[in-house]
Amino acid sequence: MRFALVNPNWSYAGSVYFGCREPHLPLELAYSRALLERAGHDALVIDAQLHALGLAELRERVRAFAPDFIVVTTAPTYLFWRCPPPELRVPRETLAALRGSAPTLVAVGPHPSVTPGAALRKLGADVAVLGECEEILVALGAVEREAWARVPSIAWIDRGRSSGVVRAQGGPHASRLEELPPLRWTSDVIRRHRHHHHRFDAPVRAPGAELEATRGCPYRCAFCNKETFRNRYRKRPLDVVLDELDGLLAQGVEYVYFIDEIFLPDRALLDALARRHVGFGVQLRIDNWSAELIDLLGRAGCRSIEAGVESISERGRAALDKQSALSTQELAERLIYAKRRVPFVQANLLDARTDDRAAVEEWRARLHRHGVWANKPVPMFPYPGSPGYRARWGVPDDRAWERAHAHYLAEYGELSDLQDAQPRALEALEAEAGGG
Repeated sequence: MRFALVNPNWSYAGSVYFGCREPHLPLELAYSRALLERAGHDALVIDAQLHALGLAELRERVRAFAPDFIVVTTAPTYLFWRCPPPELRVPRETLAALRGSAPTLVAVGPHPSVTPGAALRKLGADVAVLGECEEILVALGAVEREAWARVPSIAWIDRGRSSGVVRAQGGPHASRLEELPPLRWTSDVIRRHRHHHHRFDAPVRAPGAELEATRGCPYRCAFCNKETFRNRYRKRPLDVVLDELDGLLAQGVEYVYFIDEIFLPDRALLDALARRHVGFGVQLRIDNWSAELIDLLGRAGCRSIEAGVESISERGRAALDKQSALSTQELAERLIYAKRRVPFVQANLLDARTDDRAAVEEWRARLHRHGVWANKPVPMFPYPGSPGYRARWGVPDDRAWERAHAHYLAEYGELSDLQDAQPRALEALEAEAGGG
């Protein structure tokens, strides 16, 4: 079988999306390609964002490959599955442009994982993968459509006697990280990848890349959208991570960003990074890092830390189920210490409507005086698939994304310092795409 694995050419006008808008390596598609090729299939990753492809040029490239399956993701790389654009405008217009280019259209990503019926209908896809997609795509390629009922962790719209009924089996899939090989990228892809994600200490002189050492998180914070994908904490074998990293370094990469949901202390990995003299960025909880471990992190080459603090009060952190081991004062001291060892340190704050604004500004000002950046509290989007959504509305249904989006727009009338335009209604954004 032949699989065209498509990363859309993302645009975010009118979206509440907070993530980085630069192209990032589509790791989930590259893993899928590797496993599909291992199983004897032909697979091609087409990154429309990195190559700035319009819909006509994307359609031309896909049709030239003559695939049996077209796979389109609903979030711009694994790094942003937890905080994707809520609307399906871009993947919807992408699949509409590719309809007729292959017998089977497949949707993967956070939307089909959480609300498969809604995603299938909006996108006009034939089948959706629930959870992490790498191994499930291989399973789909091994059977005829009539045997989809034997494939776990998928949903599809029955076109037969029960026309229009969504069929689903199994829960969200969690891939076996030990089965995922070191990824390889073409020189052209690496040469184009000039973005150094969340790096602010130095100008870009050479390519950057994204890399994964672990997947999932052992915590269950109320705001985190991970219950139907990238949930259970797992580690990739160290030798595989280093093999992939060494390949990137050989291609001229000088900075990597670990997309891990939570970068936990790992002395063996940090020692190996120190020997390679590569800069890197991470997301972590500062309460997991002692002064000694922060020293090791700095010596290993860390250039950027995003530290999830979320709330400056113990009451606020408890409301978010942060389970922090440190007091607010201790968190500040640990962040300030980290800034002495790492060039850029950010304390991420959410607007959980529990903290006094004056106290927040005072806390932010203190950190800023010590060189630690603390953002203004970001409005908290209740992503379907997060504990916070479930506590408010229950199990996500086909209107979950619309419900969460409307609540967000009604609750937060002001823009955050991470937004540059007023968000628009989800239905209006998706209507622009047509298709479906």
